[in-house]
Amino acid sequence: MYLVKSPLLLKWYYPSLTWSRSSDQKVIYLTFDDGPIPDVTTFVLKTLKSFNAKATFFCIGDNICKHPYIFEQIKNDGHSIGNHTFNHLKGWVTPDDVYLENFQKCQELTGTNLFRPPYGRIKRSQITKLRSMLPDLNIVMWNVLSGDFDIELDPKKCCSNVIRNTGNGSIVVFHDSLKAYERLTYALPEVLKHFSKMGYRFDSL
Repeated sequence: MYLVKSPLLLKWYYPSLTWSRSSDQKVIYLTFDDGPIPDVTTFVLKTLKSFNAKATFFCIGDNICKHPYIFEQIKNDGHSIGNHTFNHLKGWVTPDDVYLENFQKCQELTGTNLFRPPYGRIKRSQITKLRSMLPDLNIVMWNVLSGDFDIELDPKKCCSNVIRNTGNGSIVVFHDSLKAYERLTYALPEVLKHFSKMGYRFDSL
């Protein structure tokens, strides 16, 4: 079970996390979790380039080690990099010391001040300890979840999830993963096309 729009209760419980950006301008922030992955990430990069769009990639450290050339391509194309832990750990069920060590292992590869907790699951104690390590750490959540990871979701429904719920300053989650590929390859170009026609631009965080 997941919600396309982030609930107000979660935003209230975690007020120090970034859920969206200013709504003053027609800007959308596309984000991609779980890569880099051959074929999938390269599809995303090619598609973004065709619309002159920038995005933010929250990378898993283990995948960076496996596919360093794709990781370099993300950076060379001018996109932002975020930390997504080394092994995609779920914070709610992981001891703090293990979680921080895994974060740091990925941080040595990414060198970023952007972090997204896998599954959006993180304890308050982990937030406090991470920020004691990196005081300028920006923990980025989202306000629109595409659902592309849901293998039972029709690709057109994935696309409509994003189009119906996205507006000025939205942070949108896609996944550059094999599991998401079928829905991603349909939805991403359609989302870019739709909002480009409406005069939006796509920026990195």
